[in-house]
Amino acid sequence: MTDETKKKLIAAGAAIGSAAVAAALLYASKRRKKPDNAGPGPIPSGENPETD
Repeated sequence: MTDETKKKLIAAGAAIGSAAVAAALLYASKRRKKPDNAGPGPIPSGENPETD
């Protein structure tokens, strides 16, 4: 394998690795935007909720 080929393979591997890291960060930030304490919200009909 020539030095030129090795350099191309290293560059391709770095590009793929960088894309994978970027995708993981985007996925993690997308999942994190939802607030933890979000409840089910108000009842659409406006009636009092019944419990057992």
